[in-house]
Amino acid sequence: MINSSSDSVKKLNSINRRMFITGSLKFFVMIGLVSRLFFLQIKENKKYLTLSDKNRIREWKLAPVRGEFHDYFGKVIAGNFESYQLHIIPEQVEDFRYVIYRIKDLLELSDREFTKILKKKNEIKSWETLIVSDNLTWKKFSKINNHLYDLNGVKPVISISRNYPYNENFTHLIGYVSQANANDVEKTEVIKKNFVPGLKVGKVGLEKSLEEKLIGTNDIERYEVNAYGRRISQLEFQKGEKGKTLKLTVDTKVQQLANELLKDKAGSICVMDIYTGSIIAMHSSPSFDPNLFVFGISQDDWQVIRNDPMKPLVNKTLQGNYSPGSTIKPIVALSALENGIINTNFTVECTGKKEMYGQTYHCWKKKGHGFVSLRNAMKQSCDTYFYEIARRLGVDKLSETAKKFGLGKEVFGDLFSIEKKGLIPNTQWKKNALGKGWLLGETMITGIGQGYIQTTPIQLCLMTAQIANGGHKIYPHIVENENKTQPIDKFTPLYKESKNIKIIQDAMFGSTNEVMGTSYRSRIKDPKYQFAGKTGTAQVKKITERDRELDLKTFEIPYEERDHALYIAFGPYKNPRYALSILVEHGGNGSTTAAPMAKKLFKLIIDRHSLRDSTNNKKYLEI
Repeated sequence: MINSSSDSVKKLNSINRRMFITGSLKFFVMIGLVSRLFFLQIKENKKYLTLSDKNRIREWKLAPVRGEFHDYFGKVIAGNFESYQLHIIPEQVEDFRYVIYRIKDLLELSDREFTKILKKKNEIKSWETLIVSDNLTWKKFSKINNHLYDLNGVKPVISISRNYPYNENFTHLIGYVSQANANDVEKTEVIKKNFVPGLKVGKVGLEKSLEEKLIGTNDIERYEVNAYGRRISQLEFQKGEKGKTLKLTVDTKVQQLANELLKDKAGSICVMDIYTGSIIAMHSSPSFDPNLFVFGISQDDWQVIRNDPMKPLVNKTLQGNYSPGSTIKPIVALSALENGIINTNFTVECTGKKEMYGQTYHCWKKKGHGFVSLRNAMKQSCDTYFYEIARRLGVDKLSETAKKFGLGKEVFGDLFSIEKKGLIPNTQWKKNALGKGWLLGETMITGIGQGYIQTTPIQLCLMTAQIANGGHKIYPHIVENENKTQPIDKFTPLYKESKNIKIIQDAMFGSTNEVMGTSYRSRIKDPKYQFAGKTGTAQVKKITERDRELDLKTFEIPYEERDHALYIAFGPYKNPRYALSILVEHGGNGSTTAAPMAKKLFKLIIDRHSLRDSTNNKKYLEI
């Protein structure tokens, strides 16, 4: 009995212990659950609310409205227009197959277009926007709107697209926009920040270099969705900011004339204010219509542009490296004067050729010019005279003067990534680049703008402008009022003696306005329009003795073997304000091809000067 009772007590104690342990465990589990609930509800509340909102709230971003480009007088040269788009968010579509086939019928899409849309759909996430079309006609846009009851998840969108009203006139200056690619998004922070499917961004020209100013910010619509991703209600609409509208220094009328003058030709025309550095016109030919790229250029159109032998994709004003020919002679003469090598009385006898060290150096005039001074040598573009003064001067001193006046370096800095520096050679350059010593004969041909020397049309325009303004440094610009602080060396003298600049100006006047001058036939007698200039002819192939004997006319020579025609000028002569450079690829010679263009340009430029002068920096209404 006693043992039985003892066993019962032991069993009871064991049960009590178990119950205690079980109860304790339950208590601690309960405490843990309560603590976890407290932590989730109080401490982690914001975190889970955020996650909940992310599942519940969606954002719909629209492409930002791009800033415009205006010319100096307020004309829109790169603007915007309403375009009609069709978007789909796949996760909001109950039966995507039905919807997409319905759209195919409504929009009358070709099988090729339809396949492209399906491919795009497979490349994006379900909540991302699928752009079926970014350039619908109003008729098709309205048709879609009339059938929205049957198209769940489909959204017709009125967007803003780019428009270039002057077609090819400003292409190489402004550039164009096209759909942003992965590289654009990755390398440009402002594009990444404002990216939406179908976003148009600058690809070349000012559209690209000024992207940060132009792009604007997104319109953002926030809306609530249910568990299936279907829209319930709109919560908020945040209006984006339009990109900055930029006023350029260019004159559309002058730009259009430049385009007309270079029609069916390959070349460049630049016009610059010699005091402010404002670019009045900057045209490269041939050009192309930038509107072709806005919604994606067709393969056929692309092949036409790409395969054009005149290379319309090349900005010849900034990218074209050309021998300057005789347009370098004002700088050669100036350098010789500045370094005390010659004076105005220094003469050279030209017999048509110069023999030196077993080499023959020819003047363009077979019978020669006789005895010529600096002024007559410039007027008649006597090669023999410039061979001699270049020989006495030396290439290093010539190089120093040329660089001082803007040759051999970028004119616009980093504004255009494509801009070339050209090449102003000297003895050290050849040693470093080619591992060879400089030859005297190379100095002589450099003196007439041949050999290693290479310049761009914009550099020649700047060089001419700085000669025209009395020899003072200027900084060319295209965007009006963007550079608030002026460089400290602006307007600093580039000369040792101002009289030397005046000698060069006078010699260029003779070249254009006096009998025997190489551009005499292009002169204007009226002092209002009278200009001074210098012709240039740049060889593209070495002239053989047989070529000299044949003495073929330009039209008798194969196009690709013809010389380039150049002309630089400034005017009005008595009170200079504008400088220009003209280049016509394979145009023959500067006197017959390039100089006559200057005559037409100066008449328009100077006629518009008073209008330009009276235009103040007023603000134009943004559209």
